[in-house]
Amino acid sequence: MPPASTGASTLTVAASPQPSPVAAPTAPAPTAPAATAPERLEPGRPGYRRMSFALFAAGVATFALLYSTQALLPAVSASLGATAGQASWTVSAATGALALCVLPMSALSERFGRRQMMTASLTVAVLVGLLVPFAPSLGWLIALRAVQGAALAGLPASAMAYLAEEVRPKALVAAIGLFVAGNSIGGMSGRILTGWIAQAWGWRAALGAVGLLAVACAVVFHFMIPRARNFTPGTLNPKALAKTVGGHLSDPLLRRLYAIGALFMTVFGAVYTVIGYRLVEAPFNLPQGIVGSIFLVYLVGTVSSAAAGKLVARLGRRGALYLAVSTTAAGLLLSLADQLVAVLLGLVLITAGFFAGHAVASSSVSRTATKGRAQASALYQSAYYLGSSAGGTLGAVAFHAGGWAGTVSLGLLAVLGVVSITLYGTRAARAERRRQVPVVSVQHRGMASVQN
Repeated sequence: MPPASTGASTLTVAASPQPSPVAAPTAPAPTAPAATAPERLEPGRPGYRRMSFALFAAGVATFALLYSTQALLPAVSASLGATAGQASWTVSAATGALALCVLPMSALSERFGRRQMMTASLTVAVLVGLLVPFAPSLGWLIALRAVQGAALAGLPASAMAYLAEEVRPKALVAAIGLFVAGNSIGGMSGRILTGWIAQAWGWRAALGAVGLLAVACAVVFHFMIPRARNFTPGTLNPKALAKTVGGHLSDPLLRRLYAIGALFMTVFGAVYTVIGYRLVEAPFNLPQGIVGSIFLVYLVGTVSSAAAGKLVARLGRRGALYLAVSTTAAGLLLSLADQLVAVLLGLVLITAGFFAGHAVASSSVSRTATKGRAQASALYQSAYYLGSSAGGTLGAVAFHAGGWAGTVSLGLLAVLGVVSITLYGTRAARAERRRQVPVVSVQHRGMASVQN
């Protein structure tokens, strides 16, 4: 399957010198503009604002649907007689199915187009979301959530590939940050909406309201998303797909980015799956509506993800990751206190650190992969949502075994993993630079001796 076009090859052809000076002013000259790739989107240019708004709406719908049951887990447990671990599968089934399906969905996007795949995925997920409130049992609820997660799998990786192809490289981190910001708004609004509606009318009505919110976002996306101008359709070739995936998995930097995304999401999934159980119990004893409103801290994630581009420009990719992981660790430790203010501040730090780290890692994947960007993004999304699924289930198990301290311990182990991987990458980069310096100096000495 041919790689997604970035415009580089056509620009190279247009700029390459002609072998015959006679040919330059005649036939090739009029065809040069036709070989130029379409202009890419960037802030201030037509279409950029529509693209940003459309993908922001898609991000809202994705997270609102994907995590629609997370704030409702205590109510689901009480209604259906389920433990925290059993109820957590209504979240883990959706994220796990997304993780398993994102790679084949990305392959379909290479054939049928990013825009088409995003539209189809969002449409199916919204339709399933309208059925979820009528699930007759926990088993049916988990099954419908798994189908919904599988449908959503076509959106994240296709969105990353769409941005990588349609947006100028200098604006890519900021554009992906806006999409991630939409994720944070969706996660926040969905949880707040479900919290208050569940308190008044029950968790089924709350899930119905999320479905209607997603319908509105899907309509906005359909009418606002610009058509792709730099996409080149490929063919569905399993061997080529396996080769592309194998190439990405053999890249040490991409492997580190995939692991970082999974570990960050393990922390986030564990914390936000369990926090509702902690806050409805002593010493807090908060009602469901107030627990849902706790997710207002997602606004911090909106700011930190949108600012990821500035962080990378100032600190570098690894520096930004160190800042993100330090912020997350500080939030975990602060959340151990039994004062509500301390817990809220801890959630603010965890959320800011997570969304900044996710935006940096995901944008780095798009910039690192020069071929098969959809598959590179799909592998990241797969690792990311597997981390979410594992974090939600393991976080609930740790909470059952050791209370909130158990969940925090799990999060700190994941944070330590991110630090270790980032530190290893820093040392590997320094070692690579040291290996290159002697070669350069030898070349300079050789040229100086020739000149003398």
